[in-house]
Amino acid sequence: MTEKLFAIPATLKDIPTHYCPGCHHGIIHRLVAEAIQELGVQDKAIGVAPVGCSVLCYDYFNIDMQEAAHGRAPAVATGIKRVHPEAVVFTYQGDGDLASIGCAEIVHAAARSEKITTIFVNNAIYGMTGGQMAPTSLVGQVTTTSPYGRKEDSCGKPIQMSEMLSTLHGPKFIARVAVNNPANMAKAKAAIKKAFEINVKGEGFALVEVLSTCPTNWGMSPVEAVSWLEKNMLPYFPLGIFKSEEVAK
Repeated sequence: MTEKLFAIPATLKDIPTHYCPGCHHGIIHRLVAEAIQELGVQDKAIGVAPVGCSVLCYDYFNIDMQEAAHGRAPAVATGIKRVHPEAVVFTYQGDGDLASIGCAEIVHAAARSEKITTIFVNNAIYGMTGGQMAPTSLVGQVTTTSPYGRKEDSCGKPIQMSEMLSTLHGPKFIARVAVNNPANMAKAKAAIKKAFEINVKGEGFALVEVLSTCPTNWGMSPVEAVSWLEKNMLPYFPLGIFKSEEVAK
């Protein structure tokens, strides 16, 4: 008799992926799906995905999904949560989306402590639209719109969203994690589940930033991309919990 030790969560569909080889979206999808399943809220979960590589989330999550305009996922999620307060509403956003056109949306959703969870995938570049420089692109990083590297004197330094949002009074939990190795994947899973637990309890806003690779737009192999993330992104975007506020009962 054989025992199954690994299986696709019921919260994910068993279908081929459209993501590029080495992209971390698939790993992050699984961690989100596992958290939802383990908390037993599959029937209450509603995900919101805006424009970006994550726009096809509805193809992969076996839960209710809603699309939003570029950057507007927090606003759409706010509306859904206020109409359906019993739902477990979350957004799944990239850095070009959340930190650029959607920056005001996420700041004010966090400030109001909307009872939603945000999964923020940071790969330091615009992925779907051609590899342009994002607010999180590193100084010196070559992109299609910074062929000589990002210049600090004209573009400033990359925005550290977790640090910035943690200065607000509203958020209950903000963490930055990575999925570059098994140990960090386990920590990422714990943070994502914590963010959803806060959501289930109706305590307020929670965000988990996940550092991710983009081998295609970085012009690297999947292995090279992981090494680049470790050498360049981790020092500037340190991992950790930036805010954790237990709500008194």
